[in-house]
Parts: sequence; structure tokens; C-alpha cells
Amino acid sequence: MPVCAVRPRYQRTQSPKMTTKLLTTVSAAIEAATGIALIAVPELVARVLLGAGLSDSGIAVGRVAGFALLSLGLACWPTADDATPSAVYALFAYNLLAAFYLGYLRVSGEFVAFLLWPACALHAVLALLFARPAYGRVSAAKVAPANKQ
Repeated sequence: MPVCAVRPRYQRTQSPKMTTKLLTTVSAAIEAATGIALIAVPELVARVLLGAGLSDSGIAVGRVAGFALLSLGLACWPTADDATPSAVYALFAYNLLAAFYLGYLRVSGEFVAFLLWPACALHAVLALLFARPAYGRVSAAKVAPANKQ
């Protein structure tokens, strides 16, 4: 007589893991969208993020920053296989520096807009999430040559 496999009534599903490719895609999309917003309406972005207006020269610099963020997002967009190590390093460094600077602006009291803390927190979380893939790839790269000898 065959033994029937008993199937549990409720199967546990594993929660989806944040892969490096997904993390890179999310971060690149955020930066590209911010870049597009800065290109289109730099004064609105400055008012919402910093609580301050921009002069004519500030608008020009804001648009150039928008070009840079859009370029960063496009350059770091992952390929079909995975995110490149240079994209991971670039997004880690950018998010870490952005988190520190936005936090500094808020703590120093220079700017008090309501989206400054959330933007700082978002960049800090992204930097923390990128830290492991960035340093894990460095460690793996150092171990690989040692194993070949």
C-alpha cells in the first residue's frame, strides 16, 4: 500500500529577500526620479526638501544636479544578470554622503522642511543596505586571488 505524503494545511512562505539587483533598481529609480524632478521644477524640490527658495543661479545649479542624479540613476541601473560592483559602490557612497549631509543640514538648524528628516532616513537606510553588498564584494574579490595561488 503506497504511503501518502501528508501535505500541511498551511505552508509557510518565506518572506522575499532584498537582493542586490532589487536594491540597486530601487535606489537608481529614486535617484533618476529625483533628477527628473530637479530638471523640471528645481524650485519646488528645494522648497519641499529644504524649505527654502532658489535664486536664478540656484535654479541653474539645481538643474545641473538633476542631470547628475538622472545620469547616476541610468548608469547604475542593473543589467539583466545583476548589479555591477561599480554601481553598488557608487550608490553606497552617494547614499552615505547624502544621509550625512542632509542630517547635518537639519541638525544645524539651517533648514527645517518637513521632508528633510525622511529624505535623510531614506538615504541612511539605503546606505546601510548597500554596505553589505559593497563590502561583501570587496571581501570576495580579495579572497578569490588568494584561492588561485
